[in-house]
Amino acid sequence: MRYLPLTDADRSGMLAVIGASSIDDLFVDTPASARLAGPVDLPAHASELAVERALGALAGRNRAAGAGPFFCGAGAYRHHVPASVDHIIQRSEFLTSYTPYQPEIAQGTLQVLFEFQTQVAELLGLPVANASMYDGSTACAEAVMMAARVTRRRKAVLSGGLHPHYASAAHTLAHSAGVETRRLAASVDAEDAVIAAIDAETACVVVQTPNVFGTVSDVSAIAEAAHAAGALLIVVTTEAVSLGLLKSPGEMGADIAVAEGQSIGNGLMFGGPYVGLFACREALTRQMPGRLCGETVDAEGRRGFVLTLSTREQHIRRDKATSNICTNSGLCALAFSIHMSLLGGTGLARLARLNHARALSLRAALAAIPGVEVLTPRIFNEFALRLPGSAAAVVEALARRDILAGVPVSRVDPGAGLDDVLLTCATETTTAEDVAAFAQALAEEIA
Repeated sequence: MRYLPLTDADRSGMLAVIGASSIDDLFVDTPASARLAGPVDLPAHASELAVERALGALAGRNRAAGAGPFFCGAGAYRHHVPASVDHIIQRSEFLTSYTPYQPEIAQGTLQVLFEFQTQVAELLGLPVANASMYDGSTACAEAVMMAARVTRRRKAVLSGGLHPHYASAAHTLAHSAGVETRRLAASVDAEDAVIAAIDAETACVVVQTPNVFGTVSDVSAIAEAAHAAGALLIVVTTEAVSLGLLKSPGEMGADIAVAEGQSIGNGLMFGGPYVGLFACREALTRQMPGRLCGETVDAEGRRGFVLTLSTREQHIRRDKATSNICTNSGLCALAFSIHMSLLGGTGLARLARLNHARALSLRAALAAIPGVEVLTPRIFNEFALRLPGSAAAVVEALARRDILAGVPVSRVDPGAGLDDVLLTCATETTTAEDVAAFAQALAEEIA
């Protein structure tokens, strides 16, 4: 066997060398209660060809986003990625490059990271950005930990508009470090509740705009309230294209801004890998997690690039590190940077306006259906609908018509009591025909 090359004789020989009578002897320190009594509940051994066929049949049950009308968002968005992005990232010097520990032979990789940081800082409206984080949710969690270090406080207030998966990631990491996370009740427009929750023990306030319900907010008032209490404001963005049209987190007073960069240069890819964007005020730079690439000059005065202020666990003592993230999403970050370079500021703004226009068209078509209520007051390209029944049931019914209508809130936040709420989204890939098909099918299903 190609993947299981050992014979029974090989195993017996190895056991004899180490003085064990059987494989079970290797697990004597594991309590019996933690050991399986029989084989794992998986199919029995099969040939490579049979496995390929079985997995191929499973893969064939997936439906590609481009196979028909597609309105799913909730933190991962379908956008057009130019073919040139994929062509460039597959060049061998990019596809096979790894950690640039030796700057003298990694100037190309380091310059890519530096340019990426520059683009992220411009997008998020803050002076310093890293390169990069695993994804938006882990960037959010790292931001909470960073705020706790900076303020020396142990409580984070999470807005009811924060994506539940981001809240869960933040809670998981913060809880292990003794930092309390207080997640407010799910809310389409949560500004007042957030401000009311801030107190003298608050290390940071985490808000999202556009939030998980699609609501666009100016969080300047929250920033003022947080700063008055000595807390930091963390602004989360899951739809990076929105930054081409909306006020940046830095402009609204954010101390730390994080975002999911998947929308730019990266396809849906069944949920990853993605790329987390992270930026902060200059005074907080030394507490920022992840890599930071800096510009310098060499001994002959030529422009060069190096990793700087390296506070990752690989570079200094683990107990002093700001983060245990050991790598960056280098190829995804490069795809992001290539797409951003192709768009430029003007192109990104045009793309954002197109997304907004398509979403307005979709909202108007769905709002005209009897029994449908639009809940989101200010939208970018995503919004929440209240339906006259189970949103999950409607999604399943429309899927049978080859229309992916969106994401039920019950799927991302099962305990919110919003089983009748559907998150739906339009991007530049949404056509007028898609909107018409969705509206007609929805009207028929809920009639």
